[in-house]
Amino acid sequence: MAEIILHHYDTSPFSEKVRVMLGIKGLAWRSVVQPVIMPKPELIPLTGGYRRIPVMQIGADVYCDSQVIVAELDARHPEPATVRGADWAVNLWADRLWFQATVAVVFGEIGEAVPRAFIQDREQLSGRPFDVAAMKAAAPFARAQWRAYAAWLEKGLSGGDYLGGASPSLGDVAAYMNVWWLWGAAPTIAERLLQGLDRVKDWRARMAAIGHGRRSEMTGGEALQVAMRAQPAAPPDSDPADVSDLKLGDAVVVRADDYGRDPVEGRLVALTRDRAVVARECGELDVLHVHFPRAGYVLARA
Repeated sequence: MAEIILHHYDTSPFSEKVRVMLGIKGLAWRSVVQPVIMPKPELIPLTGGYRRIPVMQIGADVYCDSQVIVAELDARHPEPATVRGADWAVNLWADRLWFQATVAVVFGEIGEAVPRAFIQDREQLSGRPFDVAAMKAAAPFARAQWRAYAAWLEKGLSGGDYLGGASPSLGDVAAYMNVWWLWGAAPTIAERLLQGLDRVKDWRARMAAIGHGRRSEMTGGEALQVAMRAQPAAPPDSDPADVSDLKLGDAVVVRADDYGRDPVEGRLVALTRDRAVVARECGELDVLHVHFPRAGYVLARA
């Protein structure tokens, strides 16, 4: 089986979600550390314009967004089972509502120390001003929301070591991302917001102890060479009841619906209930298949 290559950087909260999932699965993987800000000359050729992190690569198949990465890892490596019950709903809540509160709390604390280049990059990514003063003003309300979300975890952990019981699942991983990021970026405020939430603090320690599987480093250039030498795997079967009115072979454009809306164009080769796969002709990289989630993304004819 082709190697798992994760394009990430170490302080990325969404990458931490994938790294912990790799730890739960006990998998070996190659680490390509990408720049925190643009340009990303060894990532964009793989994705066709998508610039968000993380991105997973397996041969000539490229997986954009932690949602589709986790789904692919679980499909390829079903043991131990890591997606149970309402885990996908918890994942979307943690990715969006809780993450937005975490952003406001983190940058309300450290925003004045953020380099100007990072601010400019995130303004381009989000399409709106990176307003540190506004974040500081919003921080008290965001802190209250953040603690309320953490209190939900406290209740959810009353029945076992993890949200789903005796072993960790996607719901734990998605929620942990927010606790991990805040704890690393602003530990004093994290300690304050978790005061009295002893189950959450013990759970955080258990999640941290899972680790990241077996990581070994690879350069971006080496990853591009892997893609150049490989052919995409057969795409998954499409949903015969799909409601999008798109057909396989259509020229399409895919973009996120929240931020980082850089369009990716290609030819539609699969359309499942939860995934869109587009084929891109990439010059010397030949043909790549780029995988996107359906939830949280807009897919239309080009």
